[in-house]
Amino acid sequence: MHAYNRISSSGHNTPSPPPSPLRSPRYRHGKGKGGRFPSGQQPRTLAEKLAWVVLSVLLRRQGVFLFAPLIYISGMLLYMGTVSFDVVPHIKPRPPPGSVYRSPQLYEKLRPEMDSDSSSSSADGLANVWKHSYKAGEWRPCINESIEGLPDSNGYIYVEANGGLNQQRTSICNAVAVAGYLNATLLIPHFHFHSIWRDPSKFSDIYDEDYFINSLKNNVRVVDKIPEYIMERFDHNMSNVYNFRVKAWSSVRYYRDAVLPKLLEEQIIRISPFANRLSFDAPPAVQRLRCLANYEALKFSNPISTLAENLVARMKERSANNDGKYIAVHLRFEEDMVAFSCCVFDGGEEEKREMNAARERGWRGKFTKRGRVIRPGAIRINGKCPLTPLEVGLMLRGMGFDNNTSIYLASGKIYKSEKMMAPLLEMFPLLQTKDTLASVEELAPFKNYSSRMAALDYTVCLHSEVFVTTQGGNFPHFLLGHRRYLYGGHSRTIRPDKRKLALIFDNPNIGWKAFKRQMLSIRSHSDAKGIELKRPNDSIYSFPCPDCMCRVNKSEDHRSSTAS
Repeated sequence: MHAYNRISSSGHNTPSPPPSPLRSPRYRHGKGKGGRFPSGQQPRTLAEKLAWVVLSVLLRRQGVFLFAPLIYISGMLLYMGTVSFDVVPHIKPRPPPGSVYRSPQLYEKLRPEMDSDSSSSSADGLANVWKHSYKAGEWRPCINESIEGLPDSNGYIYVEANGGLNQQRTSICNAVAVAGYLNATLLIPHFHFHSIWRDPSKFSDIYDEDYFINSLKNNVRVVDKIPEYIMERFDHNMSNVYNFRVKAWSSVRYYRDAVLPKLLEEQIIRISPFANRLSFDAPPAVQRLRCLANYEALKFSNPISTLAENLVARMKERSANNDGKYIAVHLRFEEDMVAFSCCVFDGGEEEKREMNAARERGWRGKFTKRGRVIRPGAIRINGKCPLTPLEVGLMLRGMGFDNNTSIYLASGKIYKSEKMMAPLLEMFPLLQTKDTLASVEELAPFKNYSSRMAALDYTVCLHSEVFVTTQGGNFPHFLLGHRRYLYGGHSRTIRPDKRKLALIFDNPNIGWKAFKRQMLSIRSHSDAKGIELKRPNDSIYSFPCPDCMCRVNKSEDHRSSTAS
């Protein structure tokens, strides 16, 4: 037996490889000229021929099936890229409640029921609006004036009062308090000209200077000029006087420890600016001087007080059907206020362009800083948007004041006045302003002076039966305190919760009765808050009780009235 040799050599036979297996009979059956198609079933159309070609390739190259998922996905991607999805509905989320200005739509809905509501009259509304009172008796002014002589002065204080009418008022009263505390002589405050208010008025243009000096003579020395021998040291130029940069809300201790030594050294110091440079929390002696300055010594100059008293008298005449009682509304809806708030109303693109331009004019670059995000909806929800004239009218009608109620409107030039004021005039046709109460000739001396015009509004608002504030600021804060000082400790002021109002005005399903209940609740809350006492960090200019007023028991008040 010969061994098997794998290496072939010439002349020797080698074993043949095994035959290939036969293919499946079904593919061999009928094979002839027609190839793999059964006889008599040749593809007739081009589509059938292509289908058979693809099928035969797949069957011969079975690895193609591994790439089938990839081919499928690629085809789907190509298909999606050629199809427009604009037809797919875009679901826009509903804005949060209270974030959109829908008051005009609400007014149209409620107006029929509002006009037909005869459940209250203007006389009833004004007569019964204030129900809360101090249980232990009312408060009366009781500022104890000094009867002792003043010691020798430690020097002169000169302050520059900045801001508008009531910010300047803050500076004046604080300057009186500081001068009295340091036993210094106060020079009549200088009013700093501001680029926004653009009012060049001096102290004597706004207030009665002689009355101011005489009212304080037993408590604080006030003069209208610095002695010549002192001014010679500074070349008669007040800007050469040492300017003390006092931090905002500084305590009286700071004035004693830091300012007084410099005053004794120099004999005169200047503090500029001076607004809000004294803490609200101060000793009783300092608070008493603030009270005396604000509520007794500051009296408007004769031209202002004469016209203002005439305006009050005319308002009472026009309110004869309500026993001379009227409502005063402080409305802040001027263009600059609307722009500064960054709120959106219903002006569309035109409003957007105007507000952007107004913000750039007044606060160049402040609102366009990189990274600053303005969210008008969140601002409205937080109650930071100024109320529109329409919203003020809706609120007052809901509080029970009908269209026979006399309204005095204290405001500047309303943004888009003709459009915005129309609904308010529909609801309160007896509405008046200083322009409708006074003649052009009477207003001419005040027309270009914002502080003098504000003084007219201040006086008419002070003597109203109801004062409505729609926005924060110094004007309503001073009126709150002044009205408390005049009306037994009660501010008689409606201060609406604007967060709550934002939700109510944005509720399309609310009816007139439910709306009225909500407004009466806000009115009642304002009534209860009207008799608040001052807390440690509150302003004495808004809360005069108990620093500027004393409690009078009801029994004592009754005995005194009987005796008289």
